[in-house]
Amino acid sequence: MDLKERISKVITYSELSLSEFADEIEVQRSSISHITSGRNKPSLDFLMKIKNRFPELEWEWLIEGEGEMLKRPGIPTETKAIPEKSKPTSLPDLFSLINDEAFGITESEDRVAPENPQESNISELVDEKQKISDSQRLEIPKPVIPIETIDKQEVKIKRIVFFYENGKFETFEP
Repeated sequence: MDLKERISKVITYSELSLSEFADEIEVQRSSISHITSGRNKPSLDFLMKIKNRFPELEWEWLIEGEGEMLKRPGIPTETKAIPEKSKPTSLPDLFSLINDEAFGITESEDRVAPENPQESNISELVDEKQKISDSQRLEIPKPVIPIETIDKQEVKIKRIVFFYENGKFETFEP
């Protein structure tokens, strides 16, 4: 049994129409038609989409045509469950961090303990802004552009070009 026949068998097994099957595995409807007619061969991505949607299919059967189409219920299959030890620890949510006393403290903050952590340094910022606004502004000199008049310049004609409606042109140089 070749690959296109195995895919046709999977479509029959799914009890879906060709267009419903294409929608189910999230591929274009035309690609199902091209594969089942033998015009195109399925890509690995296409086969993986079938396998992901129908995990009960045997991968070896789908790819190579060997063995049974469906996994036998008595044989243990790969489990997607992650063992308890290797499960990633869940990250705390934003609100659980608010009550954590060490939250937001970096190494540099660990070394320098604030005298009164409840006070802010807003007044220091205001003083800095006032110093800046009270300082004298530096005057930026405006660039002086020499104005040359056409009267003082010697003007010579370099080239005269005539363009005609038929696309031709003539150039005259004095």
